[in-house]
Amino acid sequence: LPSNIILRVVSEIHDPVTTTDELIPSGETSSYRSNPLGLAEFTLSRKDPEYVGRAKEVKKAEEAREKGEDVSKTSALKLTEVIDTVRESFKDVTLENTGFGSTIFAVKPGDGSAREQAASCQRVLGGLANIANEYATKRYRSNLINWGMLPFVTDCDDRKLPFKNLDYIFIPDIRDAVSEKRESIKAYTVGDGLREFELKLGALTD
Repeated sequence: LPSNIILRVVSEIHDPVTTTDELIPSGETSSYRSNPLGLAEFTLSRKDPEYVGRAKEVKKAEEAREKGEDVSKTSALKLTEVIDTVRESFKDVTLENTGFGSTIFAVKPGDGSAREQAASCQRVLGGLANIANEYATKRYRSNLINWGMLPFVTDCDDRKLPFKNLDYIFIPDIRDAVSEKRESIKAYTVGDGLREFELKLGALTD
């Protein structure tokens, strides 16, 4: 986990519950069981057909960042502008110490069968987190953690979120926050400036 992260919201789901079958359909995907990349192409396909393309764009930017390439040339996303906005308030933020990842927001994700692909397919596509009002099952939340994703919780009403689909969220000192098991984590929606809000993480180990 990098020192800081910038998340792009790539799907926003306001249904009361989102099932694992909606996150990654069964049925037509059964032939891809041993092909994680192929299976990931079906992630949220019934719920949000734009999700996969948006997530891949963020992953592409993160891969370029890790290689030390010019992110502005390898990605259509305006991540260097996002970094510049963040640095107006956080001078120490650089492309070297700040990772990119995607996140979805769902009111209550993970209901239904305990299929780990519901989490792993997001990770394969560069997913770094979920943001939810609550998680439908402990199993889904655990699967997110096991695949290296952060299961954030927000207390905000899902119709009054401090962010929206396609927004960028900057989370400083996330590595320290995780290792110190901080209950409350400061996050910032990146726009004309930074707008602070609170996320919670809870225990990452049982």
